Amino acid sequence: MDYTKTATEILAAVGGKGNITHVEHCSTRLRFTLADTSKADRPRLTAVPGVMGVVGDQPQVVVGNDVVEVHEALDRILGTGGRPASGPTDKSAAKPRWGAQVLDFIVGVFQPLIPAIAGAGVLKSLMLLATMFGLSKTDPTFTSLVAISDAVFFYLPLMVAVTTAMKLNSNRLVAMAAASVMVLPSMTAAIAKGTSVFGIPIPNITYSSQVFPAILCVLLLATLERVLTKVTPKPIRIFFVPMVALLITVPATLLFLGPLGFWAGTYFTQGVLWIYHTLGWVAFPLLAVALPFIISIGMHKAFIPYVVNQLSTAKSEMLYNPASLAHNIAEAGSSFGVALRTKDTEMRSTAVSAGISALFGITEPSLYGITIQNKRALWSVLSGAAAGATWLGVTHVSSYVAVGPGLASMSMFINADDPRNIVNAIVGAGIAFATAFVVSLFLWNDAVSVTLRARGAAPLKDVAPGDVLSPVDGEVVALSDVPDKVFAGGVVGQGFALRPASGEFRSPIAGRVTMLFDTHHAIGLTSDDGVELLLHVGLDTVRLGGKHFTMHVSKDDRVDAGQLLLSADLAAIEAAGYDTTTPLVVTNARKFDISGLTTGMMTKHGDPLFHVEKKGSSDAVVS
Repeated sequence: MDYTKTATEILAAVGGKGNITHVEHCSTRLRFTLADTSKADRPRLTAVPGVMGVVGDQPQVVVGNDVVEVHEALDRILGTGGRPASGPTDKSAAKPRWGAQVLDFIVGVFQPLIPAIAGAGVLKSLMLLATMFGLSKTDPTFTSLVAISDAVFFYLPLMVAVTTAMKLNSNRLVAMAAASVMVLPSMTAAIAKGTSVFGIPIPNITYSSQVFPAILCVLLLATLERVLTKVTPKPIRIFFVPMVALLITVPATLLFLGPLGFWAGTYFTQGVLWIYHTLGWVAFPLLAVALPFIISIGMHKAFIPYVVNQLSTAKSEMLYNPASLAHNIAEAGSSFGVALRTKDTEMRSTAVSAGISALFGITEPSLYGITIQNKRALWSVLSGAAAGATWLGVTHVSSYVAVGPGLASMSMFINADDPRNIVNAIVGAGIAFATAFVVSLFLWNDAVSVTLRARGAAPLKDVAPGDVLSPVDGEVVALSDVPDKVFAGGVVGQGFALRPASGEFRSPIAGRVTMLFDTHHAIGLTSDDGVELLLHVGLDTVRLGGKHFTMHVSKDDRVDAGQLLLSADLAAIEAAGYDTTTPLVVTNARKFDISGLTTGMMTKHGDPLFHVEKKGSSDAVVS
């Protein structure tokens, strides 16, 4: 992929540099905040090479595993490092819906936290694993390394304050200063004993590991900063604005906003847990089968506050992460099933790459490249996700780290007090993979794939018996007009030639590959009823020795009508001095009656070109 070209085309499709107020990336998506969302051309975005899909009112451009490189290229073009860029000030610009704004805010606050939380959490789970193999929890090494994870969660309010300030374009250090009062040891001790401010008692709440109090704190701080900056004389802004903002924000947080945030987080978490306790293990498969649709519109990020709050307070999470494990691994199983069944090389490559990504917890390449577009793949994912999640629910599997579940992060399910938890997680993942893989093997069919049909690569159905189809787009030429005496004289056989407009050559019949030249410029096919065809790309191109040709099938392969056989770089072949006129001839023509040859017309691959019947028979011979 040309990352700079892709970034340039994406930039143009979202309305240009002036329409971008903020851009960042997660594991697979470029997340834009646009001044005017109506300027985003979604069909144009989707058509950009390397873009798998576009979701959200504020465009989330799904790029997959190349997102870091594309973001870096976009950063170089913007010259902002992903920081806010100047956008238009037209007040008539379309405003995103409030729901989209809330989701964008949640993602902006919590997404930057994931690397620190996930890294520290996985480290702790590995240390717990070590205790299962003899390392003592009182060992100085254990306590020192586990302190890394404990510190991340203890000081989570400070990190949340920073990311919230980043999202609100507020002063990050002042925001951290405001939030730090909530976890200051002397202050927490005073609150525990009972203290007040301005004569009003401060509620006894422990704010370490909390997220919502810090968000509300910085929301007030950012608002005060903007108001105070407008009314404060410039010579004293540097100290007066933060001083007054802190003087108002900190007491307001300790008295009102902190408790409000604490209870908001508590009730939000209790709401999710109520669903879990009410539905029991049924909640697992229900959530797992919903995740492909939730993720496809970007709404899975709304679960981040719940997961982070639950892990930081209860130290475990028992619904979303296990359900995600079943879904992620099911996406992998489905993708590998497609890779095994498909005959299309591009689809196979996409499926293998997407399957590997899904195994490691990144499902967008599989979702946008295969699952959402193809119902049969989607059914295999839903089957695997439901089966795996049912096992995880029945065995009460819990997670202990906020990270995307996958092979590399299975340690997130380690519980030193319950070794069965990780075992059941592995079994559930295996069930999800095996079920999705097997169902995918049974259901997948290239001929009905929406993805393959959209790019004209699906095998052709309902081909009339006896029809030989065009292998390529181009102009039909009489064989006698081909500037090659062997072909023009009918020495090789009867048929026609094409002046190709495309470099992709597809099978004109259903049958087998019976001859394959080492130089990849020609291929011999035999239909199910014995019609022998020779497809010869270019004239005298054997001299190229295979250069500029790519073969997509092997000798003795079974091929369907319309299946890609070989690719050729026509421009390079012509530049080398060769004629790209492509004969297609029936080499055993003496056994057949050939009719319907029409020259001088333009054709597309898959169009019927001529008809073949056995001599003395009216029965069709080609399927």
